[in-house]
Amino acid sequence: MNERSLKRVRIDGSERTIVPGATYVGPSDSSRWVFVTVLLRRQSGEELRQRVEEMSVLPPALRTYITHDEFAAVHGADLSDVAQIEQFAKEYTLTVERVHIPSRTVLLSGRVAAINTAFGIELGDYQHRDFAYQGHEGPVRIPEYLAGVVAAVLGLDNRPQAKPHFRIFHPELESTHRAIPPVSYTPDQVAQLYHFPTDVNCKDQCIGIIELGGGYSTANIDQYFTDLGLPLPSVTAISVDGAVNQPTGNAGGPDGEVDLDIEVAASVAPGARIAVYFAPNTDAGFLNAIKAAVHDTTNKPSVISISWGGPEVSWSSQAMQAMNSALEDAAALGVTVCCAAGDNGSTDGVNDGNFHVDFPASAPYALACGGTRLIGSGSTISSETVWNDGTSGGATGGGVSAFFPLPSWQANAHVPPSANPGARVGRGVPDVAGDADPATGYQVLVDGQQFAIGGTSAVAPLWAGLLALANHRVSHSAGFINPILYSMPSSDNAFRDITSGNNDPSLTGDIYPAGPGWDACTGLGSPIGQNLIDALSK
Repeated sequence: MNERSLKRVRIDGSERTIVPGATYVGPSDSSRWVFVTVLLRRQSGEELRQRVEEMSVLPPALRTYITHDEFAAVHGADLSDVAQIEQFAKEYTLTVERVHIPSRTVLLSGRVAAINTAFGIELGDYQHRDFAYQGHEGPVRIPEYLAGVVAAVLGLDNRPQAKPHFRIFHPELESTHRAIPPVSYTPDQVAQLYHFPTDVNCKDQCIGIIELGGGYSTANIDQYFTDLGLPLPSVTAISVDGAVNQPTGNAGGPDGEVDLDIEVAASVAPGARIAVYFAPNTDAGFLNAIKAAVHDTTNKPSVISISWGGPEVSWSSQAMQAMNSALEDAAALGVTVCCAAGDNGSTDGVNDGNFHVDFPASAPYALACGGTRLIGSGSTISSETVWNDGTSGGATGGGVSAFFPLPSWQANAHVPPSANPGARVGRGVPDVAGDADPATGYQVLVDGQQFAIGGTSAVAPLWAGLLALANHRVSHSAGFINPILYSMPSSDNAFRDITSGNNDPSLTGDIYPAGPGWDACTGLGSPIGQNLIDALSK
């Protein structure tokens, strides 16, 4: 090992702390094999950011997106940086498993002993009541000559990083404060209530779906669409980092998420091809799934739906920056990414006395999707309020990011200061909303069982389907649309403003109440589908 390798620097934001409730078991077996994702810096980063910013204020039809080839050549990894990582791997007896220039990722592998030395950590085994994981405490350190070259190192900690944001309707948990009895809809009935276009064949569109567990069976999907009288969708499973389409047979587990996502997206955007990217539920797996979908030159999804996430405080800052960078890739390539805002109200399920938002919904390049309680019939909505069933049944996520600053396109949205001490002004969540209350949920078929599901998990594929319809109608990808949505005049009548309710789990409503215009419960509101598409067509 040469002298320059002995000088080390820490990677900012790479620190990890033990999972609450977990205990340290002992050092990891030194001979165990570990896979690590290294994210390299971007070529021409400022140039890309400026191009995305300039493009995002234009109507979709006037945008010129970067091609995949151009992106790889100009904004992917620099070959000299790749060479340095390859030399680093050789020096520390690591194996270079994969290099992907467009996504700027290098997959390395090696035994625990070599990984510890290479990254200046001590991997250990930890036990939580629900799972075991391998991780480290403190920061990752790399040789000084790689400072600035390496943007993030992920996969050293393999704790379950995210949870699916769906809720199964359970009558026994139904709150007594409801004035209207429960109801459920098929996804196409929800689309009708939101005035989505009908008699459309979106065969020119592909919707990408990110999944971190579970699976689907073709027989189950075909049965669902046959029963609805809708065209059978073309669904393709893509393996990322060794994860595969693997149904558990437990309808209440991750299979519920997978089937919900496919069934909602394909129902509201008939004919659209569905590409499902299965990845391990780790920070590295999540990042690589998004990268795989964004840079997929075979399926080429124009919209991506993500219904998994976790409170910002559960992520390392390097992971959040890395994933937001992947979403910036999507913006440059003309891909919209819809993310569920979470199902645990303004605390996002964290019991520390503070208020939290869910990531990746809080990423500035994501379209964050919040939840409502929807009552209606046919194409007529009789009532729509914020989804909030308190601590027993969940509530839409929303609030103010503690990590990302207020984006320029939210400058006039009147995002309030955070309700936390310090009153930080940050990225407001969500951007948009849709039906999410399990008591007004979606009829789905999961592992052969039919029941109603809600949660903001349903809203992300709902909006993904709507934007696939828009892309088809406009004959151009909407791409990163947040700046356009926030600048739409009220005369476009593209949103149904939700002004009643709150997302405080205690139901007091003192934290982030709904009101006219944007709010931290339902964002700009729920869609008036055809009007929104017409506005995007201008």
